[in-house]
Amino acid sequence: MSGAPEILWRARGALVIDKPAGLAVHAGRAGGPSVEDFFPLWRAGRNGPWLAHRLDTDTAGCLVVALKKTALLEIQAAFAAHGVHKTYWAVVQGAPVQAEGVIDAPLLKATQGRAWKMAVSPAGQGAVTQWRVLAAGQGRALVAFYPRTGRTHQIRAHAAHIGHPIMGDAVYGGGPGALQLLARAIRLEALGGVIAAEAPVPAHMRAAVEACGGAL
Repeated sequence: MSGAPEILWRARGALVIDKPAGLAVHAGRAGGPSVEDFFPLWRAGRNGPWLAHRLDTDTAGCLVVALKKTALLEIQAAFAAHGVHKTYWAVVQGAPVQAEGVIDAPLLKATQGRAWKMAVSPAGQGAVTQWRVLAAGQGRALVAFYPRTGRTHQIRAHAAHIGHPIMGDAVYGGGPGALQLLARAIRLEALGGVIAAEAPVPAHMRAAVEACGGAL
């Protein structure tokens, strides 16, 4: 097992880690490393820790881990009340004509054989994402996404919906290579204060970010 993920923020009841791309959050049926492998290093009592939310395996960045059950329930309540503010950075194909916008497009899980993806559909669950172009050049753009809801694959599906799939996202038309998606920052009020953290641009995204004029 490789080294533990970097801790970006820590208090008595919770911590925020910088999850590397390629590391699953939960242990899968087929085995392999996951964030849960490091729980013994962070354990603050007889039980736990617990994941307060999830990130896709190929998404890097801020992930909140609760160290106490009371903290878990409080953080989950903040998520349920839409009191969590998340920022994602993604390098997308092409450059949006507008500098910013809001995507309001319901998402429904579509299955074909053993494969599945989230598809925009009136029958789906409501999904809203605000976005803003940070830099653009060489046929790509660095875009900040601010999800107002927390649907599965929301950023990935919404980026593809506006015609600018995330680079490296083969499922949604972004082509081969490493997924260029980072859970850049998270902020919420909990545990008697503010939980706030910002993840650095990971090594596998730096060249693409610099290529479109983005700052690391």
